[in-house]
Amino acid sequence: MTDVLKPRLANDSAPDSTTDATQQVVDKPAVMLYTRLRKSPYFWASRRHGVAMYSVYNHTYHPRHYGDPVAEYWTLLNDVTIWDVGVERQLEISGPDALAFTNTLVPRDLHKCAVGQCKYVFITAPDGGIVNDPILLRVEEDRFWLSLADSDVGLWALALAHAGGWNVHVGEVDVAPIQIQGPKAKAVMSDLVGPEVLDMPYYALRHDTIDGMDVVISRTGYSGEIGYEIYLYEASRNAVALWDRVWEAGQPHGIRPIGPCHMRRIEAGMLAYGCDITLDTNPLEVGYDYKWMVDLNQEADFIGKDALIRAKEKGISRSMVGVEIEGPSVGSYNDGSMIEPFSVQDTAGTVIGSVTSACHSPRLERNIGLAMVPVEYTALGTELRILTPEGVHGGAVVEKPFVDPRKDTPKS
Repeated sequence: MTDVLKPRLANDSAPDSTTDATQQVVDKPAVMLYTRLRKSPYFWASRRHGVAMYSVYNHTYHPRHYGDPVAEYWTLLNDVTIWDVGVERQLEISGPDALAFTNTLVPRDLHKCAVGQCKYVFITAPDGGIVNDPILLRVEEDRFWLSLADSDVGLWALALAHAGGWNVHVGEVDVAPIQIQGPKAKAVMSDLVGPEVLDMPYYALRHDTIDGMDVVISRTGYSGEIGYEIYLYEASRNAVALWDRVWEAGQPHGIRPIGPCHMRRIEAGMLAYGCDITLDTNPLEVGYDYKWMVDLNQEADFIGKDALIRAKEKGISRSMVGVEIEGPSVGSYNDGSMIEPFSVQDTAGTVIGSVTSACHSPRLERNIGLAMVPVEYTALGTELRILTPEGVHGGAVVEKPFVDPRKDTPKS
């Protein structure tokens, strides 16, 4: 059987009366490149390296991998990688009310975010659901960037600012990031902008220039490894030049272009919006390791605060846990191997929840994943049954993050 065609599977949509029930379906259909979908400012630069698979993120083509996700994983762990993450559109909130308005969007108290700091934040809806989980950068006293995950937060924030009469400007700016991740990222960044960059604390930012191009550099990343993000001003004009300059600086260090490495982020217990969390997810449900994301004791109000107070008083009914999954490899996640969440059953075979992200960890040599299950099934060691594309297999609740639970690696 080839990678292109395979017989229709039992769980595929049933054919209608005009369709031959024996027809074959395309196993890995292509994503069409055309004019309607947006392109990252780095689209043409990253494409030169042989992007093998795209997805669509923030209405924009996003490189997922360059042909071998497992090899990309090992490069991330051992050397240094460059990622086209221009899909993380930068929503700027600026003006006299910027702090007060931005503080209403998120459950973290931004009075504790100094100029030059970054924060990982949830943006919440009136019912407490998660609208987005961006990295927030306070680039100036009254100027914030939200480096967006995959949802239309710009429209949400624009509507709230207008309806509330806030004295702010809300809009997307011509700024686009690339990520430099891996243990040799420090060497590449030092060669690019000087050794002073190595003094940056975790989740700090600084303004700089690279070959005359204005940038903001942050000590952040979506990898669980040592990493930086370079946010380029005037990205629509300068993106290819910046990419080429970083690529040149990375050559002595074995730099390789990769897509977001989901095997590594699952090992780190990092969430993916639209997969692990959505508008239907309560921030209190995502696990103990994220409880610091919601500050219900702050004086400032925020959208969803009352709903989350009530939810905390009532107690949550489900929570996200780490799971190990027996059976054959479930793939690398970003290779198209996990099209739908995996159903989670109790030992009697009753469906109780779902695995939202899963992969085969190359270094742990086992299948791991994140799963949303009722609280009575969250104790470590709880036995489960998990339905993968290969059938029903045993599973168990285990500690997450699966690797480096204190996040010592990216802070080093």
